[in-house]
Amino acid sequence: MAEFGEDHSLPPLNPLDTAVSSDEAAGKTHCEVSVLNGDCGISAKMVGSGSLVSPGSQAGGDAANISVGLDAKSELPRRSSIIKQDGSRQRKERKKTVSFSSMPTEKKISSASDCISAMVDGTELKKVRSNSRIYHRYFLLDADMQSLRWEPSKKESEKAKIDIKSIKEVRTGKNTDTFRTNGTYDQISEDCAFSIIYGENYESLDLVANTADVANIWVTGLRYLISYGKHTLNMIESSQNNMRSSWLGELFDEADINSSKQISICAAVQLIKKLNPGLKNVKVELKFKELHKAKDKVGSDVTKEEFIEVFHDLCTRPEIYFLFVQFSSNKEFMDTKDLMIFLEAEQGMAQVSEDTSLEVIQSYEPSKEGQLRCWLSLDGFTNYLMSPECHIFDPEHKTVCQDMNQPLSHYYINASHNTYLIEDQFRGPSDVTGYIRALKMGCRSVELDVWDGPDNEPVIYTGHTMTSQIVFRSVIDVINKYAFVASEFPLILCLENHCSLKQQRVMFQHLKKILGDKIHLDPPKPEDSYLPSPSELIGKILLKGKKLNTTCTGSAGEVTDEDEGAEMSQRMSIESAEQQIFAPKKFQLSKDLSDLVTLCKSVEFKDFPTSFQSQKQWELCSFNEVFASRCASDFPGDFVNYNKKFLARVYPSPMRIDSSNMNPQDFWKCGCQIVAMNYQTPGLMMDLNIGWFRQNGNCGYVLRPAIMREQVSYFSANTKDSVPGVSPQLLHIKIISGQNFPKPKGSGAKGDVVDPYVYVEIHGIPADCAEQRTKTVNQNGDNPLFDESFEFQINLPELAMARFVVLDDDYIGDEFIGQYTIPFECLQPGFRHVPLQSLTGEILPHTWLFVHVAITNRRGGGKPHKRGLSVRKGKRSREYATMRVLLIKAVDDVFKTAVLPLREATDLRENMQNAIVSFKELCGLSAVANLKQCILALSPRLTGPDSIPLLVFNLIDQYPTLEPQTLLPEVLKKVVTTYDMVIQTSKTLLENSEGVCQRILQTQKAAMEFHENLHDLAMKEGLKGRKLHKAIESFTWNITILKGQADLLKHARSEVQENLKQIHYATLTCKLSKGGSASSSSGSSESRNRRSLEAIPEKATAEEELTDED
Repeated sequence: MAEFGEDHSLPPLNPLDTAVSSDEAAGKTHCEVSVLNGDCGISAKMVGSGSLVSPGSQAGGDAANISVGLDAKSELPRRSSIIKQDGSRQRKERKKTVSFSSMPTEKKISSASDCISAMVDGTELKKVRSNSRIYHRYFLLDADMQSLRWEPSKKESEKAKIDIKSIKEVRTGKNTDTFRTNGTYDQISEDCAFSIIYGENYESLDLVANTADVANIWVTGLRYLISYGKHTLNMIESSQNNMRSSWLGELFDEADINSSKQISICAAVQLIKKLNPGLKNVKVELKFKELHKAKDKVGSDVTKEEFIEVFHDLCTRPEIYFLFVQFSSNKEFMDTKDLMIFLEAEQGMAQVSEDTSLEVIQSYEPSKEGQLRCWLSLDGFTNYLMSPECHIFDPEHKTVCQDMNQPLSHYYINASHNTYLIEDQFRGPSDVTGYIRALKMGCRSVELDVWDGPDNEPVIYTGHTMTSQIVFRSVIDVINKYAFVASEFPLILCLENHCSLKQQRVMFQHLKKILGDKIHLDPPKPEDSYLPSPSELIGKILLKGKKLNTTCTGSAGEVTDEDEGAEMSQRMSIESAEQQIFAPKKFQLSKDLSDLVTLCKSVEFKDFPTSFQSQKQWELCSFNEVFASRCASDFPGDFVNYNKKFLARVYPSPMRIDSSNMNPQDFWKCGCQIVAMNYQTPGLMMDLNIGWFRQNGNCGYVLRPAIMREQVSYFSANTKDSVPGVSPQLLHIKIISGQNFPKPKGSGAKGDVVDPYVYVEIHGIPADCAEQRTKTVNQNGDNPLFDESFEFQINLPELAMARFVVLDDDYIGDEFIGQYTIPFECLQPGFRHVPLQSLTGEILPHTWLFVHVAITNRRGGGKPHKRGLSVRKGKRSREYATMRVLLIKAVDDVFKTAVLPLREATDLRENMQNAIVSFKELCGLSAVANLKQCILALSPRLTGPDSIPLLVFNLIDQYPTLEPQTLLPEVLKKVVTTYDMVIQTSKTLLENSEGVCQRILQTQKAAMEFHENLHDLAMKEGLKGRKLHKAIESFTWNITILKGQADLLKHARSEVQENLKQIHYATLTCKLSKGGSASSSSGSSESRNRRSLEAIPEKATAEEELTDED
């Protein structure tokens, strides 16, 4: 792709000449391809002095794009931060990525007049045709704002234009047939694409900007022109920041105590800092001085006008402005109706009323005028988006929200390794602060390595090493004080006892005297086959340790020693060629101490068959990390089944002398409950551990996925595909911008400037692990704009986490800026702020990522990032759930009865979902949209020129129908047909799903009757060895499929009911229900034209009027 030249002459661009051909792009990830359209921008020279792009937006020519496309070496690097055990990134693969960022000194686009000015000056855009050709054209708005022109063109200049009044809609994203059928679909960034629907035949002009920022300028400007026509400038001038000016004026007057109509520059800086605490003093002061210098002003005092101007320049976030005007009907404020639509449709808020909107306005609108008129200004909207209400973490999960009545073995338990150490494992100091820190962070399993100490006082340290010692009694005092500060649920003390009988008696006395009745002493009940629940053990401390046999009658007995320190010392001796053998040794255990161990008796693990046959539920095995990894690799299914009943503790390898951490996900995926972490070592692995246990009120217990708890279920820890019976989800994340990124703490670079970029990582089962990165924004840590969208397929949502990492691309020594890790289940949909944390877990003040999150069901097959028609599967290519053959005739005959209902269940779900995808496409929306957004998008075009509805929804029946009120054009007939298909498939699902579900569950129930005797039945059929194992595995697979498919059908039923509810509410909001405004919620008639998502299907043909490229 060539730069746009002075003579404005560019030849047509064949797809083969574009950055990457469609064939090449097919094998690339979204991240690798999106650079082709999202990495270059528009310079001030290109758009002229009036088009001023915001800091952080990309500037530069398409020459940069072609270099990326043609040189494989210059692609964005893929780095294996997920695969490496220690979480470090492979620096040798890391390449500097070039970003042609506009300089931070350039003015932001922060008003409609800025957008119109940029459009009049003109911009180079890529014009997309359905034949896969892409053309570079220079687009500009006529000075009279009556038409949109482009050049060069073979047409006469009067024909190479579109009249503004003929534009029906401006549609964002790749949501027209031209885009969907274009061979370069994968190469086009969703955030840079937009379409202009115009003319009586609803033609589409499909365009791609060099950056999302430039696309926003055109979309915002065109929508203003559509709304106000030739009166656009008058409208803008009449409402230009009136609410902001009056509010800031009042604040200024309060600061002007001498009524001199000016305040000192220091007072002005502090006032702006108070309004926007993330700004640096020096930046605000410099802005005032630049303004004074430009005006040749003598003196440093600041006037009201100067104060307002500097606030406008520094505190207006363009990305929030573009979002604001999208929902404000292109006004400079949102009324209660606009805000309702935003809260419902985008933020996913349920049961929203105008009172809800009023509460938001009263809470966040800073201007008195806005509060009196019930209007939300841009500043109020910004305040709301920055508030805790719009944080990415779902507040429901800030308190205990999971069922706490399951057996202990059904929970992940937050655990610490060698809790007393605060540095490395061999020479580091020991301190009670290790216990205080861990317990305050919600840790529910701490470790005590106890040895004989001086003066008959046991001490805690790692044996066979040079770590310092702390007195056992002082640790028990600290545990007693902090045990239940962060959580009321049971605390496990992992007691590694190496003391003599004399000092064991001292240990026992300290435990009894200090902890008293907090220690759980009730023996396990013989009739129970599982451990008690966390709820039954509230406020109790469980001791894990060796226990004497019940046959022991004396005051002491012999047991095998547990000694992780000896294991480490042995490992170090081997490394130094001093071969020593540490055979398991015996030692004397006090009966008093033994009796304190009730539910967590330490036993040695032999193998899975032995454990399944003889291990008791109160017996707990500890696994070395290396051995646990081998079990996970060689026996993934057995390991999961073992952990359904028994607790498993995994501790770090003795090789981790530096106290580095293992990846807890490697063992959580096997169901291991207690994965002991070195709390003193920050980094990726501790981020995962801390983030994971946030999801249940940080109480230290997280309920494991259902598929890992059910007695008969099939799950392999190493699955690299979808999980049987679990519906994969698509996670859509758009990284919009960042706020106030600090320089990396360990950076040796001079100055405070950073070149940030963002990684989005998904951690979970192997099939879910993925990462994507944004482009780099050069020299802007204050408000970098990324505007990049990513999609991830999540196969086991209950075990997935998202991690946002911000790094500096121009670093010396340290690249880490901040991170935030959150479980998938805790993500809030909509526009959200992500609070970034330092390497050690502290919240970085005023440091945020601004993102958009959406979660949708997977549609059919195809690549996860494809949408709509390209991924929708017809009935012939549809994948149906299948039953595996056991070679046990009686059981196989039962499972055969499920084949037909399983097909029916899949058809019911897929038919409904496919109909909805078609309707979304017709509305000009992507798969991320919901049906409420679809109705809101359609509403402006369902009303005729005289405000008489062409179509109305009849809400009398359970299933809202679309009823024509007059003769309809073809495009609206297509809307009716597609909508009718949504209602028909939804109705079919609701009417038939219950019966189909019952038939599936009946098969499951009948099959489960064979479960107890399955082994004997298989032996009778002559199955042995591998065939026997395979038959049992197939049985659990089939049961898992049956339960999973029944659950999916129930979920689809709930989805349909929610969809019908959304249609109902959206119809009332838009006043499109039969009977008119009488049956609708209150609001002005302009609500019909409120949405800027307005859409109508473009002409369904490959032919276009615009043939100047041919």
